[in-house]
Amino acid sequence: MKILLAIDGSPYSKKMLAYLCAHDELINAGRNTFTALTVLPAIPPRARAVLSKEMVDEYYREEGAKVLDPVRKYLEQSCIFPKERLEVGHPGDIIASIAEDEKYDLIIMGTHGHGALGRLVMGSVSTQVLANCSVPVMLIR
Repeated sequence: MKILLAIDGSPYSKKMLAYLCAHDELINAGRNTFTALTVLPAIPPRARAVLSKEMVDEYYREEGAKVLDPVRKYLEQSCIFPKERLEVGHPGDIIASIAEDEKYDLIIMGTHGHGALGRLVMGSVSTQVLANCSVPVMLIR
């Protein structure tokens, strides 16, 4: 099974990783493949206009490494060796698009646990992924 792990570096992502590592049926003795995906918000256009492409690229690399490096180290302890992927843009849209376009079998992500009113007022990445994607989503709270 091809599994997309949507990671944002929050405590909710850490709970999701702990859940994954505690459930052998998800790890599945090496039969499943994993991609750890983090999506960074784009630098505002006005700020980007005064920065060189190299500075912007370096910023994204550093911020992505802050999220993905600890994830890799944690998962390797459970013999999970994910591909790592960094994207820039709106997280809900990008996660859903990648899962659909690249034919993932499952998305696993943490959720902040907002109630119905919170989702209505604020929206959330998990809600957007659920609304924009036909790939099954496992939310860990």
